[in-house]
Amino acid sequence: MDNNKTMGNAKMQRILIVDDHPLVRLGLASLIEAEGDLEVCGETGRISEALDLVRTLDPDVAIVDLSLADGNGLDLVKRLAAQYNALRILVCSMHDESLFAQRVLNAGAMGYINKQEATKHIIDAIRHLLCGKIWLSGPMTENVLRAIAEGRTAPTTASIESLSDRELEVFGLIGQGMGPSQIAELLHLSVKTIETHKQKIKKKLNLKSGSELTRRAMQWMIDQA
Repeated sequence: MDNNKTMGNAKMQRILIVDDHPLVRLGLASLIEAEGDLEVCGETGRISEALDLVRTLDPDVAIVDLSLADGNGLDLVKRLAAQYNALRILVCSMHDESLFAQRVLNAGAMGYINKQEATKHIIDAIRHLLCGKIWLSGPMTENVLRAIAEGRTAPTTASIESLSDRELEVFGLIGQGMGPSQIAELLHLSVKTIETHKQKIKKKLNLKSGSELTRRAMQWMIDQA
C-alpha cells in the first residue's frame, strides 16, 4: 500500500497485525478497516516475517500476540522496540493480563489488551497508542499504580510472577507437553540450558520434582485458555 495514502487531509494510520491465527487476524482487520483513518498494511503469524514487514511497510502500530508460530511474541516486542523508536506496539493476547502486562511494558510495548476484550476495545487501544498514551484495562492500571505507590518492585516468591521472561516461556512450553529437547530446538538453546531453566523454575515455585513442575505448568496453561 502507498505510505502516503491519506483520508482527506489526515494521514492514514497504518497497522500491522502479528498473530498466528488467521481468523483472529481477519477479525482484527475487519474492525480496523471499518475506521476511516486506519488501515491494515500487513499481517503475519511469524516473527521472521514480522521483522521484514516492519522494515518494508513502516507501520505506525504493530499489534502482537505473545504466542507465535516460530517463537515468543515478547522477544519480538523487545526486538522491535530496540530497532524502531517511533513504532507503537500493542500486545493482544489470551494470557493473563496481571502476569504479562508489566512484562510487555518493560519489553517496550505501550499497551496490553486481552483478546476477550479486543472486539470492544481494540480501536480505543490503538487510538490511545497513536496519541502516545499507555493502554491497559482499568483494574490493571490501578494495580500498576498501586504497586508503584507502595514501592513494590519485586514479585512475591513462590509465584509465577517471580519467573524471568525466559523461565516463563519455558514454563509455558512445558505446559504444552514439550520435553527439554523440543523446547531447546524451538528456542535455539541447548538442552543443558533448558534443564538449568527448569531447575530455577522448580526452586522459585517450591516444586520438588519434574513431575510436579509438569503438572503445575499444564494446569497453568489450562487456566490461561
